[in-house]
Amino acid sequence: MVGAMASTEPYLRPSLWRDRSFRLFWAGEVTSIAGSQVTLVVLPILVFQLTGGSAAQTSLLLTIEAVPYLAFGLVAGAVGDRVRRRPLMVGCDLASAVAMASIPTAAAVGVLSVAQIYTAGAVTATAFVWRDAGLFGALPAIVGRDRVVSAFGALISAEQALRVGATALGGALAAAVGPVTALWVDAVSYLVAATTLTLIPRSFGGRQRDDTGQRLVSGLRREIGTGLRYLRRHPVIWPLTVGGFGSSLTSGAVLGLLVVYGVRQLGLSDHDARLGWLFTAGGVGAVCAGLALPRLSRRVSQPRITLVAFTGMLALLVGIALATSLPAALLLLAALGGTSTLIIANGIALRQQLTPDRLQGRVNVTARMIAWGGQPIGAAIGGVLADHAGVRLTYLVMALGATASTLYLWATPLRRINVASITRLRQDAEHAN
Repeated sequence: MVGAMASTEPYLRPSLWRDRSFRLFWAGEVTSIAGSQVTLVVLPILVFQLTGGSAAQTSLLLTIEAVPYLAFGLVAGAVGDRVRRRPLMVGCDLASAVAMASIPTAAAVGVLSVAQIYTAGAVTATAFVWRDAGLFGALPAIVGRDRVVSAFGALISAEQALRVGATALGGALAAAVGPVTALWVDAVSYLVAATTLTLIPRSFGGRQRDDTGQRLVSGLRREIGTGLRYLRRHPVIWPLTVGGFGSSLTSGAVLGLLVVYGVRQLGLSDHDARLGWLFTAGGVGAVCAGLALPRLSRRVSQPRITLVAFTGMLALLVGIALATSLPAALLLLAALGGTSTLIIANGIALRQQLTPDRLQGRVNVTARMIAWGGQPIGAAIGGVLADHAGVRLTYLVMALGATASTLYLWATPLRRINVASITRLRQDAEHAN
């Protein structure tokens, strides 16, 4: 954590790290991220072990975790703009803590099942959707719109640094004490995040509505429609959102099968701590990408950054599919982590900059819902395909999603949008508040 702070500080306004509200927010978020990164490694290992090495059931975990965004994203985004964001986020953290703690508790009394693991994953994923609805609007309210890129860059850099340390820790814990016991780390991290949110003195923005019954339903429907229209008509946010769907289709298969890839193609044991390295590798390149994003966005058009990153992703996906040695796979996964971070972080930062405050929850959650919509499909198809055709062919076939997105984005007017255009669009969003 200290290292991430020191690394990101040169790219931030000096006042940002002297801001107590941001420091508390950052500390809570990175603690929660650390716990989630441990679970990212531990949970699929646990499912893989309990199911006797089933690729389909292991990949199904990611499908289940991705579905809630599709199911609740539209409503959550609208609600996030109507209610007080702090209680919403705290409640979600507490629900996630209970869900994660239920797995080692059930194991301790001898009643743990794969179905319960799926259920706990679904609960935390559902809580994540609603928490996101509050977070997207809370960050600009806490730090100010002019510091969103710097603040988000600090969060992303810390997240990617933890992808290096916490995922390696997750693999080591799974090997040393077992994946079940390791899940206590995530449960506690959610409690820490909830506590820090309650201590932040600054407002999280949002507004409280007292509407009930039919008025509430009609109001939500109207506000969802407003967010969708803004998203659909935006010359930058919409193409990036559509492009994200194909990318997530591919990433769903890659991430959902990472443990299977390590065991079947790289020859690792399902108890090998080096399985965590596969998740860690992506964080190595992603740390560099997160640190570089604030500086890059001041010199290069942000849409251009995404276009180049999409193009690089294609070559890396092919390399990962063909790799058979652990060192080569780690190197390629690190590079893929960097390009993926540029795409995701740049897209989120752009949405927060170019969206009026009154629409932050709706536009950001809806865009993320669509962009991530391919992930559960990719994970489900990839899992079934891998059990019949092998991981290598599965990765090559599923790379078609990212290929389609890359070709689509280069064909849109996005490639002609420059830094001056982004500045004008940001000013328009500020005037619309």
